Amino acid sequence: MLPESKNTVLRALRVLGWSLALAAAVAPPASARRFPNVVVVTVDTLRADHLSSYGYSRQTSPHIDRLLNGGARFTEARTVEPLTNPALSSLITSRYPHEHGASRNGLPMRSGLPSFVKQLQRRGFSTAAFVGNWTLKDEISGLAEHFDEYHEVLSRKRWLIMKGEATADDITELSLDWIEQQAASDPNQPFLLWVHYVEPHAPYRSQRTVLDQLGLATDRDLPPKDRYDSEIAFVDRSIGLLVDGIDAKYPAEETLYVFAADHGESLGEHRYWGHGRNLYEPGLRIPLGFKWSGQIPPTTVEQPSTLLDVGPTVLGLIGYPIDRSYVGLDWSDALTGTSSDAVLPADRVIYLQAHKGAVQGVEDRKKARQRGLLQVGLVRQGRKEILDLPKSYLVFDLQNDPREKARRDANETPSRALSDWHQEVVDGLAGADSLPVPELDEEGEEQMRSLGYID
Repeated sequence: MLPESKNTVLRALRVLGWSLALAAAVAPPASARRFPNVVVVTVDTLRADHLSSYGYSRQTSPHIDRLLNGGARFTEARTVEPLTNPALSSLITSRYPHEHGASRNGLPMRSGLPSFVKQLQRRGFSTAAFVGNWTLKDEISGLAEHFDEYHEVLSRKRWLIMKGEATADDITELSLDWIEQQAASDPNQPFLLWVHYVEPHAPYRSQRTVLDQLGLATDRDLPPKDRYDSEIAFVDRSIGLLVDGIDAKYPAEETLYVFAADHGESLGEHRYWGHGRNLYEPGLRIPLGFKWSGQIPPTTVEQPSTLLDVGPTVLGLIGYPIDRSYVGLDWSDALTGTSSDAVLPADRVIYLQAHKGAVQGVEDRKKARQRGLLQVGLVRQGRKEILDLPKSYLVFDLQNDPREKARRDANETPSRALSDWHQEVVDGLAGADSLPVPELDEEGEEQMRSLGYID
C-alpha cells in the first residue's frame, strides 16, 4: 500500500488542530431557543457487532461508544434494505424503498416527498448534508431536494482508483467549517446537519495510523477482516473530532445526535462478501442511537427498530408533529420517559427487501425497479422469513440460531404476512417504474463496479 500523500496528512493535521482549538474554547451559554440542533451521523457498511459498545473484543470505536453510551442505544436495529441509497432514502423519508422509488443504487427517489428534514426547514432550521459516497450523488439519488445545502465530497482517490470518494478527514473538515460559519452567522438559528462517512466500505484499506490501537501488525499485509476493523477505527477518530468540534461551539443540551449505519456487511458469512444481495443478518444489523444531554438518559433499547424510525423519533423528541405518511415508529416517549403509557413494541414486525445493485445495460433499464427485486423478508418475535425469488423459501429461528445456520425451507410455505408483503413490494415497484432511470456514464459505471454494485 502506498503511503498517504502529503496533502492527506496536512489536511488531517488541520482538522485535528482546528478541533483541539475549539475544544479548548469555552462553549457559549445555553440560549433560550426552542429547538435543539440535530446532527445525524451515518457510517457506510458498518456492522453493529464490530463496535466495542456492542461487545466486540477490539477497541474499534471509543468515540462512537461515547456517543452511543451517552444516550439510547438500540441493540435490535436493522436496515430496511442493505444498499446505501435505498437505505438512506428510507432514513430521510421514513418510507420503504418500493414507496420512495430509490430501490437500487443509481435510481433516484420520487421528487416532492415529505421528510423530517423538510419539516424542520419549515420551522426555520438551516439544513445541510455532506456525503462522501458516489451512490449519493444527487443526479442518481434525488436526495439534495431535502436540504438547503447538499455537498458531494467526491474529489479523492480513496482506493487509488478514479476520483469519486472522500476520506473521513475530508468530510469532517468540511462539516466543521460549515458549523463554524453557522455559529458565526446566527448562533441562535437551529440547524440539521447530516454527515455520511464512506469508511469502512470495500475494498477495505489498511489504515496504518490506527493499527497499534487494534493490536494489529504494521509490517505486513492484513486479511480483509482486520482491514475492515482498521477502517472503523479510522472513521471513529474522525467522528470524535466532529462531535468535539460541535460540542465546543454549542452547549451539549442544545444538540440532538443521531448515529446509524446505512447497512451492515457480510465478511464471509454464508460464503458471501459484501452487501445488498441477500437478507442475512450480517448485512442487516446496524448500530443505532440517539443522544441528547439532559433529555435522553443513558439506556439500552432491546426492542426491534429500523432506519425508518429516525425521522419520526427526531420530530417526537423536539415536539414537532409527525407526518402521517411516515411508516417508522416514534420512540421519543420511551426514550425520555415523559409518558408512563409509552409502549415498547416487542412484537413489532420488521419488513425487509433486497435488490440488485446498479442498473446494467439497456435491457436492465426496462422495468429496472421490478427486475431488480431479489428477496423480501420479515422478522417477527425472533422468527425470520425470507422469500428468495422466484420461489425459494427460508425460515430461521434467530433466538436459537442467530447465525442462520439451520435453514428450514423443505415443507413450509410463506406466511400470509410475507405473501402480502411480497405483493405490496411488487406493486410498489411497478408503480415506481414510471420514474426516470438515469443512464450512468463511463465514469459512473466504473465507480459502481469498484464499489461492487455492477458485476
